[in-house]
Amino acid sequence: MKTTLHRTFATVEGSTARFTTLDGHIEELAAQEGSDIRHAIVQRAVAEARRTGSPVELVTSGDRGSHRIRVAPDGTSSPVDDGAWALRRTRLESPDTSGTDASATTPAVEDSAAESHLAADRAPTVKRTSFIADSTDPKEHLSGWRALLARWGLDVKPSPAQVEHDERIRLVSRHWAGCRTIAIVNGKGGVGKTLTTAMLSAVFGRYGGGNALAWDNNDTRGTLGWRTEAGLYDTTIRDLLPAAPGLLSADAGVSDITRYVHHQSVDRYDVLRSNPELLATDQRLTSVDFELLMRVAARYYRLVVFDSGNDESADRWLSMVDHSTQLVIPTLTAPESAESAALLLEALEARDERSRDLARNAIVVVTQSEPARPAELRDIILGFEDRVRDVVIIPFEPVLKRGPLRFDDLRSPTREAWIRAAAAAAAGLGGRP
Repeated sequence: MKTTLHRTFATVEGSTARFTTLDGHIEELAAQEGSDIRHAIVQRAVAEARRTGSPVELVTSGDRGSHRIRVAPDGTSSPVDDGAWALRRTRLESPDTSGTDASATTPAVEDSAAESHLAADRAPTVKRTSFIADSTDPKEHLSGWRALLARWGLDVKPSPAQVEHDERIRLVSRHWAGCRTIAIVNGKGGVGKTLTTAMLSAVFGRYGGGNALAWDNNDTRGTLGWRTEAGLYDTTIRDLLPAAPGLLSADAGVSDITRYVHHQSVDRYDVLRSNPELLATDQRLTSVDFELLMRVAARYYRLVVFDSGNDESADRWLSMVDHSTQLVIPTLTAPESAESAALLLEALEARDERSRDLARNAIVVVTQSEPARPAELRDIILGFEDRVRDVVIIPFEPVLKRGPLRFDDLRSPTREAWIRAAAAAAAGLGGRP
């Protein structure tokens, strides 16, 4: 008995498509950089098949004609053949001319020829198989038991946790057209802003191929430089500011920025230091200064992560927010830290429309500086989950309390939590630069 497949539909227009789900909802899909839109369509159809637990029929139309594809929950696909083309071909190749004379068959032959011509137009075009692989997805790296069993010829499907991990890595590995910025903000000191800056920069630097900058945007006692690796030159933001026009000149080289930043050799990001030994009056930036430095950062880096100060009225703090694509608000599992984060969200919502959008799209990162009581942690999560896009919990990690901030020093659950935080932030970076 023939099984009727539930249908999804996709209309392709260049690098975008309109996808209709099994429930009748219409979604806009866009091709990722370097990928074909059809890959995104098939992956969306696979998601529908997995949601229902049964194969679905994907009906596509667009610049390459119409196609019907059977998509299974395991990701496999095959053309759908309803037998209509085979029936038409049989009738055309074997016309029934019994009981007629030769003259009577002529119109039938002519009709048959015309129908054959029309059928040929309807016949699917056979496309030569390219020698170049169509997929741009990187080959999956196997580890642990899956790698061992693969050596024996056993293909073990990844666990749900592994699938989620791979998807997060894919998100943080993306490159966008234009520089993106993440601001780490909370008006209270000691809530984990510097820690969050370093860990997110490390995740983006490691998995995104470097070219990420951690910027200590702090008037007073910014300690990002104290807790990260020093470069070849003892330079800070005060040295970069007068050099900015030269770095923006047409003959400036891509490596000229190296004199003013401190490269993290293992975590693969750069640090723009403030000077923690100077008072705020000696290193205050105006909004004009910030604009100039931001032009330099955008020229040399694809991603900037700001470690902000505590003065939410400072010119450099407000300019930072105005140049931010994504806000990340760190807090400890303490009422004072959480209240400061909530007050900041309220102030941003009241400031202007763009700040309100940033606040509603923000990520709250809750770092457990001590083993938290479940009720205390639950109250903080419930207090933020309806006000921001995501809340991420970072487990208690003794090594983070003091000393150098290095990603490899973390335990595996803590590393995975920071990858999740970075992926949550990356999901909001696809908008305007």
